[in-house]
Amino acid sequence: MLAQQTKMVYQINKYYQDKVQTRKASTSKTIRDVCKIVQDVLKEVEAQEPRFISSLVDANCRYDGLTVLSPTEFEVVLYLNQMGVFNFVDDGTQPGCAVLKLSDGRKRSMSLWVEFITASGYLSARKIRSRFQTLVAQAVDKCSYRDVVKMIAETSDVRLRIRERYVVKITPAFKCAGIWPRSASHWPVANIPWPNPNLVAEVKAEGFNLLSKELPQVQGKQSSAEGDAWLISFEEAENMLLYGGCRKRCLSVLKTLRDRQLDLPGQPITNYHMKTLLLHECEKHPRESEWEEPAIGDRINGILLQLISCLQCRRCPHYFIPAQDLLKGKSPAALEAAAKQTWRLARELITNSRSLEKL
Repeated sequence: MLAQQTKMVYQINKYYQDKVQTRKASTSKTIRDVCKIVQDVLKEVEAQEPRFISSLVDANCRYDGLTVLSPTEFEVVLYLNQMGVFNFVDDGTQPGCAVLKLSDGRKRSMSLWVEFITASGYLSARKIRSRFQTLVAQAVDKCSYRDVVKMIAETSDVRLRIRERYVVKITPAFKCAGIWPRSASHWPVANIPWPNPNLVAEVKAEGFNLLSKELPQVQGKQSSAEGDAWLISFEEAENMLLYGGCRKRCLSVLKTLRDRQLDLPGQPITNYHMKTLLLHECEKHPRESEWEEPAIGDRINGILLQLISCLQCRRCPHYFIPAQDLLKGKSPAALEAAAKQTWRLARELITNSRSLEKL
């Protein structure tokens, strides 16, 4: 058993050096190029409309608010100012979403975003996104990279195609630090030693973001009140939970396997699914010894088996908000094909100790 484990550790380390590090280096180079272009577009947006201030800043080759969705797809979160006159309302009507309502006694005119407030007093995510989309379309025509960047028109989200190869989604958002959503109040789960109380306190202090983006369940119904809701995102909180042991290394291997083996039509499996399932796996294996190097093969196999189960059940619960289904809107045929392909991958990893050499 020990010899088998040692062999698996060797194979994973070799895969990490040969495939994962190559992916990371290539992605870093792409990020620098893509962000330079997006920064130029956002500079034009800010010149037209000073309320949309670019928050995409290079901090030692790291960009706050940038998420790598795949080696060719990225999301940039644009943080907006002055949410203060609104109350955060998280009543569970739409799992994973919340609304921002004008505080009692506050006049509309006190808000920086006055024209985006509905008759009922809600700050509309849809209206802000619509205005931002118009501004970005104008900025693309004016910016110095206009020959290599184009707007993608078939969605209410702001999406740019860069150099005909990369797609960048730019999402307006509010940062909500120091508060925690009611829909995630069950977290952390009782009687599990992970995460430790200090980390829980740090995560809750970090808070979450509210994103203005098109949701799968309201596509085609953008005039409805649902379109005014904001999506709750725990990106930074999730990243904090990945510190310690081989958790980040494990996620990097899973992302690389997804990009190379599970990048299927309709994108039924995303890197965010991998991250979510890794967090669930942390609860199933809460001891730090279970995330040391000798156990990484078992953790990867466990996560892939979890993924197969989710695809077959056609449901993947969000880590912090289990009522939110991350597979919502995916076609049954795409999920079935993904389950079969994931099973082939898991079987290969479990039965062939040298499988990573060819994956």
